[in-house]
Order: sequence, then C-alpha cells, then structure tokens
Amino acid sequence: MKILVVGWFSFENCHFTAGDVMSRDTACEWLEKAGYEYDVALVEQFAGSVNWRLVDPANYSQVVFVCGPFPLYEMTNNFLQRFDRCRLIGLNLSMIEPVHEWNPFDVLIERDSSAAARPDISFLATQSKVPVVGIILVHPQHEYGNRGRHQAANEAISRLVELREMTAVPIDTDLDPNNTNLRNAAEVESLIAKMDVVVTTRLHGTVLALKNGVPVVAIDAIAGRAKVFRQAKTIGWSNVLSIDNLSDEKLEQAFNYCLTAEAKTQAHECRDRSIVEVGQVRELFISALSTSDQSSQKVWSQTALNKVQSFDLVSPNLWRKLIAIRCEITGGVKKWLLKNLQSMLDSLTA
Repeated sequence: MKILVVGWFSFENCHFTAGDVMSRDTACEWLEKAGYEYDVALVEQFAGSVNWRLVDPANYSQVVFVCGPFPLYEMTNNFLQRFDRCRLIGLNLSMIEPVHEWNPFDVLIERDSSAAARPDISFLATQSKVPVVGIILVHPQHEYGNRGRHQAANEAISRLVELREMTAVPIDTDLDPNNTNLRNAAEVESLIAKMDVVVTTRLHGTVLALKNGVPVVAIDAIAGRAKVFRQAKTIGWSNVLSIDNLSDEKLEQAFNYCLTAEAKTQAHECRDRSIVEVGQVRELFISALSTSDQSSQKVWSQTALNKVQSFDLVSPNLWRKLIAIRCEITGGVKKWLLKNLQSMLDSLTA
C-alpha cells in the first residue's frame, strides 16, 4: 500500500511556509529513492495530490506528517483520529508538548522536542535557484507632458514578471517618502547591488545597477526618448529599450541577455569607463569654481520668456529677478523685456 505525506500544506488557512514545502519535497525525494509509492495531501488539489479529509485511510499503510510545530490542538487531534489505524511517522517536527507526556507518533524523528534536536531537513532540499530581480519604476514625470508612457512601460514589466520565474524585489529610489522602507541612499544602493538583474524605468536605477556590476534592462518611458536612453547610450550600455517600439518579445530578449556572462562583463566595462569620464566632470567642476572666469552660459530666449509668462502662478519678484540676471542677452530680447516689463508687472499685481 501507499504512504500518505501530510503537513501544514495539507490544511486550509494554516499559513504553510517555503520551508514546509522544501521539507515536503525532501521527504518525497527520499521515498522515491527508497522505492515507495506515496500520495501528497495538498490544500489545493493538483495532479497526484489528494485531500486527507476525503481519502480512505485503509488505502495507506503509513502516514508521514512532515515539518512544522505539532501542538495538541483540536485540528491535529482530528487528523490523528482519522488515521489512527495507520502507522504514524512524525518527521522534522517541533513538538510543543513534552514527549514524555504526549507523543502520538509510532515513530518520531523530530526537529526538536523535550528529548532531542536535529537540523531541519530543508538543508538537503534540492530547490532550484531563480534570479533575484530588482524592479525600479519611475513615478509619472509630468515635466515631459503628454510624452510620458509610464503606464505602458509598467504594464509590460508586470507581464514580464508574471511570465518569467524570478524573485521580483520592488525597490524605490525616492527618499521622500520611500515606499520600500529604505531610509537613505546607502540602503538603496546596497539593495540594488545584491540583485542579479535590475529592470527599471529610472535613470538612477540604471546607473546604480551598472555602478555595482548588475546587468539592467533599462526602459525609457518617454515617447521620443529622453534621459534614460541618452544616459545608457552615453555610458555604452546597449541593453536599453524605448517605449516607442517596446514589445513583450523585446523585453524578454533584453531580460535573457542580462542573465548571461556577456552582460555581466559589459556592466563592469560600463562602470569602469564611466568612472574615468566622471573624473573629467570633476575637473570641469573644480575649474568652473575659479573666480577668474566671469563668463556665463545663461540664455533666456523669447520662447523661454513666453513660457514663463504663461505660468498660472508667478510672483512679481520672479520677474524682477529675471531682469536682474547678470548675463549677456541678445538685443531683441532685451528690448522686448524693457517694453513689456511694466505691463506684465501691472497685470500680476492687479
């Protein structure tokens, strides 16, 4: 006759854990190698599984309850009564009651009890590993107006997560507030550095991943491409997608690339090259602090001034500051400012 494998994965609303499942699979592997036939009792019935409340106990010579605490409760007592004519084996259990007072098993190989303690059998679980993937999504960027396609990008990423086996880890790079309980920049970067892959619509999601040698699927969610695409191309990262022609197929191909040794190598190359180039930025910055150079790159074109004038809320002080800017302004714009300044101020203060 068969052996029935039971555990907290067999009971409704008992919050069974990954450890319970790994211990179950380890026990089943031992049974298979020993040549025993068995059934597994599961809450949701899958192929080859049964409901312990419905099966005929007479079909089983032995019942193995595997993993977890085993208290003296009404639930456990009901189970024991149903299979009281079977040989009962307790495997990898934490016995709550002292075993000299209560031990309902014919054979008890406990994880821990008042009499003994052993390593948890999940140490031998042959569980496959899946990639740990950081998901870093940007908030809607209103500064890009109707070019933003953030929802379409997010939906594509959600489909990828559902399609591929992975451990998806949401990571928020915002700090005010942070929705993933990260308190500072060090914590954000430390978590990103632990990922196998990052999928992101954020510029700094891309940068911080590559900075730590983590391959990244970078998606620019702005129609016509914007800073994410430009940054990736600037630092030499080829695995960047545009929302303009994004498809599930392209996204999956980009994800598959991130799992390769080639992607890991490219990520390190991008980091090393970028560090050198940022060193040049540092030199430019320090040079710009020199007081001997009074030149300015400021520009206020007619188009820019018209845009400022269109703001719904703007204070007269802002206009005064604009006029007070010490920069070279083309003659045409200067004349326009002088001509229209008083009327603008009058309309704002009316």
